Amino acid sequence: MIHLLNLLAAIALLVWGTHIVRTGMLRVFGEDLRRILAVSFRNRASAAAAGLAVTSLVQSSTATCLIVASFVGKGLVTTGAALAVMLGADVGTALMALVFSFDLSWLSPLLIFAGVVMFVSREKGPAGRIGRVLIGLGLITLALQLIVGATKPLTASPAVRALLVALPNEILLDILVGAVLTVLSYSSLAIVLLTATLTAQGLLPVNVALGLVLGANIGSGLLAMLATSQAEPAVRRLPLGNFIFKLIGAMLVIPLLPLLQPLLQNHIGEGPQQVVAFHLGFNVALALLFIGFTGLVGRQVDRWLTAPTRTGPGSGPRYLDPVALATPSLAISLAAREALHQADIVETMLRGVLPVMRDNDLQLAEQLRRMDDEVDELYSAIKFYLTQISREALSERESRRWTDIVSFTINMEQIGDTIERVLQDIEDKKIRKARSFSDAGTAEICHLHERLMSNLRLGMSVFLDGHVRDAQKLLEEKARFRDLEHEYAANHIARLQDNTAQSIETSSLHLDLISELKRINSHICSIAYPILESAGALSSTRLRHSQLGGLDDVRP
Repeated sequence: MIHLLNLLAAIALLVWGTHIVRTGMLRVFGEDLRRILAVSFRNRASAAAAGLAVTSLVQSSTATCLIVASFVGKGLVTTGAALAVMLGADVGTALMALVFSFDLSWLSPLLIFAGVVMFVSREKGPAGRIGRVLIGLGLITLALQLIVGATKPLTASPAVRALLVALPNEILLDILVGAVLTVLSYSSLAIVLLTATLTAQGLLPVNVALGLVLGANIGSGLLAMLATSQAEPAVRRLPLGNFIFKLIGAMLVIPLLPLLQPLLQNHIGEGPQQVVAFHLGFNVALALLFIGFTGLVGRQVDRWLTAPTRTGPGSGPRYLDPVALATPSLAISLAAREALHQADIVETMLRGVLPVMRDNDLQLAEQLRRMDDEVDELYSAIKFYLTQISREALSERESRRWTDIVSFTINMEQIGDTIERVLQDIEDKKIRKARSFSDAGTAEICHLHERLMSNLRLGMSVFLDGHVRDAQKLLEEKARFRDLEHEYAANHIARLQDNTAQSIETSSLHLDLISELKRINSHICSIAYPILESAGALSSTRLRHSQLGGLDDVRP
């Protein structure tokens, strides 16, 4: 029993090691991996090469599939080009299996020691993240040694050998078992390495091992489909197309297995090398065979999974792709895009305030107030999406961006609520009571509204680009707007003293309105604080004007 427990523990360590390497590489190279993939779609060959390179780093074709599937979902790349990337990604995984099939026992302690030293000494920096990757690589090689040690007593057991002899020689059952194990472990690489190791110990015949390898390849395709099962149709296209390639490839290979096994024995030699060589040859053959059919299969999958048409402002979040959560840097950028979508709706609401006030348009007022519901919906969706991103997986810059997005969406939500109150007040106190502002009062409100629109656009630009000078300019607008509010409030009091009838009728609304506009401006100007704070341009009470001159324009 203890030998079986040791084997299960070693297998678990192997799966955990591949997980650490996959997540660690995504944390270290997240944006660079996206950039490599994004610029590699010029032709099928470069796309496949990029897929191979990226997957060799992250050691998971599933992770690569999820990244590229998000590109397809956003319309940044065609399904056909993405399928070419995945053909290269599968070859990359097979190459890593070949690397780990060699005797790397000497490397395991070195990797673990170096990784722990780097992680402990620089846990929050790039060196710490690289240290995590080294630890994962060391755990993989250590797990393979432990599997060998745990299987030696099992191979000597007559009961185990009798059980293996009694197993049916059924290729479809072997494929099914391999696929299920891959889905459960979330790693085809781990299952292929495990199969090779068990073959070396004599626990698995080569013909059974080849069936398990085919199942592992099919299982990796199933993994991506399961991971994207709740995503939009456009995101699910790539996993489906990739699974079709794997399934067709397995169906073509099954009848050839009786011919392939003698060839492997004659030219490769040992059982574990045969397993790894078959895995690599299968994926290389898939790439060569189907690289010319990526466009055809991509178009067919596009027809099967058509994207729904968005209808109007009630369509909800547009960019919060759950698949991207596996790549924190990508998820952060998508959350930022959604925050700008929220800001666009707020801008539409704010722009409509003036026509409602000027034209007494009750229908427009009702339409704009309903838009606040969507602002609130987007705020909740963005907040929930961000909570699902592991803060530990973010770099220092990405962590600051995470905070900026939260702050920005809170301000947009509060601006939306304020605009809704403003519209309700205009409707109740002006339109329904058939009152009007004086010409001077109307001009003042229009001027404040014009500055507010300009500040909102500047605030969106500051959030998007992080320019320190623009953030400084935005914060200076807060003081200017406050001065204008005081000036226009005093002007209104003077008109009351002059007994201006229109000013008397709308006095309460007028003062409330300029006060609410000032509150909106304060929320807009709050966008500048995180940018200036991270740039070191804020003291505890005021801007450090003397330091701003030496700052770089772009936020670090």
